[in-house]
Amino acid sequence: MNFKEIIPQKLKENFPELDIEVSDFRNDLTLKFDKKFIHDVSFFLKEDEELQFNFCEDVTAIDWAVRKNRFTVVYHIFSMKHNFRLRLKCDVDESDSTIDTVSSVWKTANWLERETYDMYGVKFNNHPDLRRMYMPEEFEYHPLRKDFPLMGIPGSLSLPGK
Repeated sequence: MNFKEIIPQKLKENFPELDIEVSDFRNDLTLKFDKKFIHDVSFFLKEDEELQFNFCEDVTAIDWAVRKNRFTVVYHIFSMKHNFRLRLKCDVDESDSTIDTVSSVWKTANWLERETYDMYGVKFNNHPDLRRMYMPEEFEYHPLRKDFPLMGIPGSLSLPGK
């Protein structure tokens, strides 16, 4: 089964208004599309009998720093039935750094989205428990953003025993 042709074709049939950018680099298929479709596309990819992308391996972000759409949220999903990995990407602008959660589609996305929120500051709409994982709730910065200083911000985080 040629997933590199089937997946974009099925998405275009089921989401005619979806504009998909397809790339295949070193046998890795990536689909990039507007963030407003992330939940519906994810649900379709998981529930479609022919595809069955039933596992979300990772959710992360890329901070491009100077681009119009500063962040790209990246989802790595996997079909255990077909042993096929797929990458989904959606751009998120810094002025509205939000995207819908996929934690109702894949339960594993819950913690992965929380980590992305904590490290990059991308908020996931309708997430059941969006709070920080590593940094204290009152910490106002996001350490994996490009504008965060390499050595941190002196005095921004109280250390234990001080």
